[in-house]
Amino acid sequence: MNKIQNESDFKELCDWCTQKEPKLECVIQEFDYPPFWHREANFPTLILTILEQQVSLASAKAAYDKLVEKIKVVSPENLLKLSDEELRACYFSRQKIKYTRILSTEIVDGRIDFDSLNKLDEPKIREKLIQLKGIGNWTIDMYVLMSLHFSDIFPPGDLATIKATYELELVQPAASKDEIVEYMKRFSPYQSVATYILWHHYIQKRNLKLE
Repeated sequence: MNKIQNESDFKELCDWCTQKEPKLECVIQEFDYPPFWHREANFPTLILTILEQQVSLASAKAAYDKLVEKIKVVSPENLLKLSDEELRACYFSRQKIKYTRILSTEIVDGRIDFDSLNKLDEPKIREKLIQLKGIGNWTIDMYVLMSLHFSDIFPPGDLATIKATYELELVQPAASKDEIVEYMKRFSPYQSVATYILWHHYIQKRNLKLE
């Protein structure tokens, strides 16, 4: 699978997406091009993404900021030094305490190494990370899309992108998630770029901020 190399290529691919689906053009006309969002491909990013599971971005960021305040450097070793009580004080739920401990232990024990992981292709990364309890397809989609910039990712588990397809009337109001997945294939091999446009619409309409 290809990767999006830089912001200039990204904007050209946004234009390509609007040619594939003219209804996306109104997003760029109203809000300009989406940012070429990027997160570092590392442990802190995966921790933040786990915290974002099924909660608002603001709630997840508050928990992450509290963790940074507590341990300064977000590393697996520092996280594992914290008690459950200390993690709860950082707004971690019981499940997310468990999930972040599992990830931290995998790294400390040498079973996951980000330098090696990030060199793999997308299916291999997914195959490796999906084995960890608490890391499902949505979390992996966010990582391979925003951190590694693989070009053909659509996250069907992401409510923002699903809602945006309805709001922009790209699909029928009664369309199922499977039908949306099928619709998005028209943007292949650049579904990631179309996803960024959908996010941009969703975020701007609600005055949100994506970290």
